[in-house]
Amino acid sequence: MKKRGKGIACIFYGTGYGNGFPDVSRAIAQLQKDGNIAIYVGATEVGQGAKTIMLQMAAEVLGIQVKDIILSCEDTSITPDSGTAAASRQTYNTGNAVKIAVEKLKKELFEIAAKKLGLNSTVGLETRDKRIYVKSYPERFITFKELASSIKQNIKKEGIFIAQTTKMDDETGQGAPYWPYTVAACSVEVEVDTETGKVEVLRSVFAQDVGKAVNPKLIEGQIDGGFSMGLGYALMEDLKLKNGEIKNNSFTNYLIPTSMDMPEIEKVIIEEPESTAPFGAKGIGEPVTIPVAPAILNAIYNAVGVRMTEIPVTPDRLLKALKEKNLGAISNE
Repeated sequence: MKKRGKGIACIFYGTGYGNGFPDVSRAIAQLQKDGNIAIYVGATEVGQGAKTIMLQMAAEVLGIQVKDIILSCEDTSITPDSGTAAASRQTYNTGNAVKIAVEKLKKELFEIAAKKLGLNSTVGLETRDKRIYVKSYPERFITFKELASSIKQNIKKEGIFIAQTTKMDDETGQGAPYWPYTVAACSVEVEVDTETGKVEVLRSVFAQDVGKAVNPKLIEGQIDGGFSMGLGYALMEDLKLKNGEIKNNSFTNYLIPTSMDMPEIEKVIIEEPESTAPFGAKGIGEPVTIPVAPAILNAIYNAVGVRMTEIPVTPDRLLKALKEKNLGAISNE
């Protein structure tokens, strides 16, 4: 017999290292001789879209296109330390560092441009399409390339951002260990086959607080990927660790979800810009995964009345739990 159930789970998640641990990101912005902008960060790209976001943020500050920016990252010989690609911190932390560096670079470019254009102030200057111009008189401008060719030294600026975090009080357990926080909610509908013990997730609605959606497509991709990991965590992925030995040590036995296992996900992007974040954006890489398994477990309970307390909920474990429930019901009679 197949039974359906629905479940929901909500979470809050503190991004960054937290608990007073130094959470520092650095970035360098440089005007090159060809008029393009170079950004140097030690932010590792592991599929979360860091490279895309950093480029977008730099382009937004300077009013130029992403194609006009050269991003160098992951090369420790030329990039400053931007911290790890962990704790969903790169968009917030290193994004802030990039924004600070580019804003410093923009300020100096404006100062040099004002002198080259014979102006007595930088007030009213704007930048667009690799040009610095007078807003009230756009015909008076200098290009990035012309500006770079007119000076001898390289214009390079560093941005440093340190996240706000305090150590928890050892006695009371109180404190403000993280900043910022993000929240998420996940609801799922499952179908449970009581004869085979198989659980299928049919559909989901996932709402994620993102601060500001700098790149909605990347956010949707993060939700898909995070949900997939939560699904595998809840129903499939089992190392079978016995006496310190991993029994399922290959993908033959260690199962992970495929596209065929993924349900239809309605994605709800909640935008509540974070005042301390670059353009209001917060990282969402890990928070997405967290509520998926609890929501699935709640849906299983709703479907068959069995509260599973061990994951993954493999067919054999669920069948055993259903059998114990039935035996308990019979004994109570």
